[in-house]
Amino acid sequence: MKTSDFWYDLPPELIAQTPLAQRDHSRLMCLDKATGAIEHRHFYDLLELLRPGDLLVMNNSRVLPARLYGHKEGHTGRMEFLLLEQKEQMVWEILAKPGRKAQPGDRFVFGDGLLRAEVLRVEEDGNRVVRFSCDGEFYETLDQIGQMPLPPYITQKLEDKERYQTVYSKDLGSAAAPTAGLHFTKELLAKLAEKGVELAYVTLHVGLGTFRPVKVDDVTQHKMHSEHYFLPQETVDKIAAAKARGGRVIAVGTTSCRTLEAVGSQGPLRACEGYTDIFIYPGYQFQVLDGLITNFHLPESTLIMLVSALAGKENILHAYQVAVEERYRFFSFGDAMFIH
Repeated sequence: MKTSDFWYDLPPELIAQTPLAQRDHSRLMCLDKATGAIEHRHFYDLLELLRPGDLLVMNNSRVLPARLYGHKEGHTGRMEFLLLEQKEQMVWEILAKPGRKAQPGDRFVFGDGLLRAEVLRVEEDGNRVVRFSCDGEFYETLDQIGQMPLPPYITQKLEDKERYQTVYSKDLGSAAAPTAGLHFTKELLAKLAEKGVELAYVTLHVGLGTFRPVKVDDVTQHKMHSEHYFLPQETVDKIAAAKARGGRVIAVGTTSCRTLEAVGSQGPLRACEGYTDIFIYPGYQFQVLDGLITNFHLPESTLIMLVSALAGKENILHAYQVAVEERYRFFSFGDAMFIH
C-alpha cells in the first residue's frame, strides 16, 4: 500500500480560511460505507440523520493558545515558541523558531515580561524543553498573550479565539482543535439529546503530529506520533448500553475514533488513561465504531487513510472527487462528512 494511493487533487481556493458565521450551517456529505452512495445535506440535518438510541462520542479537549511571540533577553530579534506538551509543573516541550537561537541556558521574554522562559535542554528531534515563570496563573497568562496555533494552511488571522474551540471543550491540552466538533452548537446538541441521541466524551490532546506528512512510500513504515488520551468509565458504560440496544456508536472526529479504537483493539473496552500511537489504515478491523463524523483531510495524510479504512479507499477517493466538483470547503474550517 503506497502513500501515493491516497493522493487527490485539491484546488487551493477550496481550503477554508475562516469559519462560517453559523457553526452548524456547514455542508455535510453523507457517505454510505457499504454502498458508497453519497447524499448532500447540511450539518444541522444530523437531527434527521441520527436515530434515538445512537451514541455520539466527542473529544472534549481544549486548544491551548500555544503560540507565543517574544524575544531573547538582551536581544530584539523576534522568537516564536509553540507549546507541544507539558512535562511537569511549568516545564514544557516546545518548538522554537529560529531554533538555533534557543540553546540551553538561554532566557526569553514574552508579553512585555508577563511570561518568561529558560531553555533546559534540546531534544534529539530539535524540540526544546523549557521552564516558564510568571507572576500570575500560567494558563491565564497564556490566554492573555498566546495565539491560537492554527494549521499552516490557514493564513488568515482568527478574529475570535473561541471559533477554534468546540462548544463542549473542557480540558486544556491540545495543540490543534479536534475540528469535526467545531460544527456543533449547544442548541443542536440539546435538540439531539431531546430526540434520544446519547452524548459521551473522551479526551485526547491533539498533537502537532496530526499535521505531520507521511514521508515514506510504504504506508506501513510510517511512525505515528503519540498522543495522551483519557477514556472515562461513564463513556465505556454508554457504549456498552448503545451496543446492547442496537444503537450506533458514532465518533465525532478522528481523535475520538483513535481513542476508542486504541483501547478497543487491546481487548474489551475499559476506562483508562495513557498514550496512543495507533495508526489506522485500510485493512484495519474496527472494534468499537459504527460511524464517523469528520472533516475533509489532506491528500496522503494519515487521516485520509483512517477514513479509507472505515469506508473503503475507492469510496473515499470518489467522495473527495465529488466534494471538489461540488465546491465543498476543505480542512479545519471546512465542511463535514458523515460516514455511516
